[in-house]
Amino acid sequence: MRCHNLRSLKSVFCTEPEKKAVLASETNLLEAIREGDETAFEMIFKEYYQSLCRYANSFLSDREEAEEVVQASFIGIWEKRNTLQINTSLKAYLYQAIRNRCLNVIKHEKVKQQHAQHQVVMMPNHDEATADTVLSNELEKKIYLAMQALPEQCRLVFKLSRFEELKYQEIADQLNISVKTVENQIGKALKIMREQLREYLPIILLLFNGLLV
Repeated sequence: MRCHNLRSLKSVFCTEPEKKAVLASETNLLEAIREGDETAFEMIFKEYYQSLCRYANSFLSDREEAEEVVQASFIGIWEKRNTLQINTSLKAYLYQAIRNRCLNVIKHEKVKQQHAQHQVVMMPNHDEATADTVLSNELEKKIYLAMQALPEQCRLVFKLSRFEELKYQEIADQLNISVKTVENQIGKALKIMREQLREYLPIILLLFNGLLV
């Protein structure tokens, strides 16, 4: 990560050989992502996430919406990693993608305002903004479904731990079980949910900090 941060700070001063080295490094990262390398994906996410959020916010003037746009973009990249094709620099590709999505959000909002009395009818070729919403909601639905697949006590212990943020002793006291049982149930829940959500695990680990660890 430090190499990539240094690259971002000094890219404008790079010599031609240095620029070629940067492109080669990006090519390796993208190839690794296409092969499902979670570490490579995490590197790109951490490298660009904050700056992309600021860029999106410059269009939308809404920090939460800006973050949703950026998160949906990264979800889309991971989901389509096998066919991902980038002909420009990685940085240029990401910023252009965010710009396009923000413009679509703005356009979508204008349509909603013009038809406030009716819900906008979505045609087959709907906006990417709609796709963003679907992608964001899809991850939450998958987490919910994975939780529903847990045994009852296991699910309850997991909810109390991860969503109500109770300590193991507090959970044990509330359910009248031992702390060791709580630990076992949490371990069981994590194993099942990681298996259920393995396709989305890199994104969940980044966006839902602490949920599956």
